Amino acid sequence: MSLCICSDLSFSAQGQVPTTLAEFNLIGGVDGKQTFYDISLVDGYNLPLGVVYIPAKNTTFIPPNLTNCACIASSGYLGMPARSGLAYTNDSYPMPYEAAQTNERVASWCPWDLQKFPPSKPGDGIYPYPDDNIQRPIFDPCLSACSSTNDPQDCCTGRYNDPNICRPSLYSAQAKMVCPDAYSYAFDDQTSTFIIPAGGGWEVVFCPQGRSTNILQILGTELRALASGGRVTQEMLAAVTNKTYIESGRPSGAAMFRSVTLRGLVAMWAAVVLVLA
Repeated sequence: MSLCICSDLSFSAQGQVPTTLAEFNLIGGVDGKQTFYDISLVDGYNLPLGVVYIPAKNTTFIPPNLTNCACIASSGYLGMPARSGLAYTNDSYPMPYEAAQTNERVASWCPWDLQKFPPSKPGDGIYPYPDDNIQRPIFDPCLSACSSTNDPQDCCTGRYNDPNICRPSLYSAQAKMVCPDAYSYAFDDQTSTFIIPAGGGWEVVFCPQGRSTNILQILGTELRALASGGRVTQEMLAAVTNKTYIESGRPSGAAMFRSVTLRGLVAMWAAVVLVLA
């Protein structure tokens, strides 16, 4: 199942937590010539989600392994471990994947006390807390720390509304392991925001099968160059078509958008937010 978004769409919806979100600012930046988008787990996670870019005739060519992100953190949807592959892309542009997770591991990534539907108490004996030997539900939505507690420290509000003060929670760390390209808490901009030239459209895919992508870490240098220059250079093409380069696992995205004041831009967003309740 999927939903298509045109570049002139303005839409906002709200649902109950936990919710996997796809967020777009289709005409962003100072001059409105950039698109900002992300997959967000800030309000929790309830289902796998993929975002696929649909170029138009008047848009800049962008390799699909720079744009088509996915978060797959549900058991049964995850493909075999691999550093790269061809889901969400084509054989000219290998997609960088998160390579460590398995279906068994993603079945228990959600912190015990944040499960929306935790396992029921055994019939007798002492209820262990936590105990990962207790089988969790197959469909296991996960509340974020913020959506569970509404605590300023978890939500980065009040005196914690500062990236130097508000730090990732256990939930954030676990979410980032299973979905490296997704927002995990409020100040996770630098490793979670995609910026490309404006134009074209988008397909949001519900419950895709495959692997979570790891684009922002592995191809962060190339995305930063695209965001600042507005076009794909020969040097970028050489990198994004090189499977050995992609599978090297060398991180380049930690400082990806340090030259961009993302928090200021977020305040300007008239964002398209798709809430998948």
